[in-house]
Amino acid sequence: MESTVTEAFHFVCSSQFWRMAIFWTLSLIISYLQSFAQRFVAAQSKSFVYSSPPSLPQATRSVPSATNALRTPICIITGATSGLGAAAANALSMKGFYIVLAGRSSDLLAKAISDIKRQHIGALVKAFEVDMSSFKSVLKFKNSLQQWLLESNLHSSVQLLINNAGILATSCRLTPEDYDEMMATNYIGAFCLTKVLMPLLENSPVPSRVINVTSFTHRNVSGMPVDNDTVTGKCFSRLNCYPYAQIYEYSKFCLLLFSYELQRQIGIMEKSHQAPENGVSSIIDAALAPPEITGVYFFGGNGGTIRSSALSYSTKLSKDLWATSCDIFLELQLASTGTSA
Repeated sequence: MESTVTEAFHFVCSSQFWRMAIFWTLSLIISYLQSFAQRFVAAQSKSFVYSSPPSLPQATRSVPSATNALRTPICIITGATSGLGAAAANALSMKGFYIVLAGRSSDLLAKAISDIKRQHIGALVKAFEVDMSSFKSVLKFKNSLQQWLLESNLHSSVQLLINNAGILATSCRLTPEDYDEMMATNYIGAFCLTKVLMPLLENSPVPSRVINVTSFTHRNVSGMPVDNDTVTGKCFSRLNCYPYAQIYEYSKFCLLLFSYELQRQIGIMEKSHQAPENGVSSIIDAALAPPEITGVYFFGGNGGTIRSSALSYSTKLSKDLWATSCDIFLELQLASTGTSA
């Protein structure tokens, strides 16, 4: 008991705790002020594109229309067993998507399916066990997904990928590749999953999109290298004190840079959220937005969008990160086939 109290005391007294308490709160306030200002200006000019969005139970605006080749649009959601992921899965199921849940726990996945079907009897749901910090698990998921699509006589494509999985670890944990687990889960896993699913996204007979769930905490990143050592998080394990708050911020900043570069290179949209209590509204806004809206930072629900940090729009940083991430992806591919780089 005494050791637990001591650990809690040290945690509260740590610089990382106060970074979250102060800087994260300020970042959230700045985001809300920016959202309020933008909505006020839009209301004054009467040109706000989302002035009267439908509520979730109403008919959807932008679920991909069925074609002869595509009967039901497929939506993949990572980290789908709780929080934003579970809420988004339920809401989009009611919009007519075939929901594919990706999570680490078979028990929680089974519960998530049960919850969705209890609220929506006609829901179409499938679940796969996936550890987003493991490239082998991501690759296995891709293969299993393709096999399931074939066996289910579904079109070999994906219409919506929501990279929602994320963790906040307060101690250093490493993956089998010696990557920092937080960086591997929050960023590298999302990048790799998007890369391996790109053929299915591009094969869609209707416009497909990727939604990356990032965080307002990215605003605290004032500059960091985007080399292999930092992106994989290997450099953090060599520090005397694990800077978990800064690593979380950096992982979400990387996800945002990746989103903008993905949009520039391929034209698939990006999305980020602000807070768990109403973040799901922003996810739904992004999922149902018209195809022409792309590379947008959604925030606050009701179709609201704001600008992310000035640094997140650096094309040099995003291109450097893209190149580094592609190198990491190639290394993981070679390792998974037993080929030495």
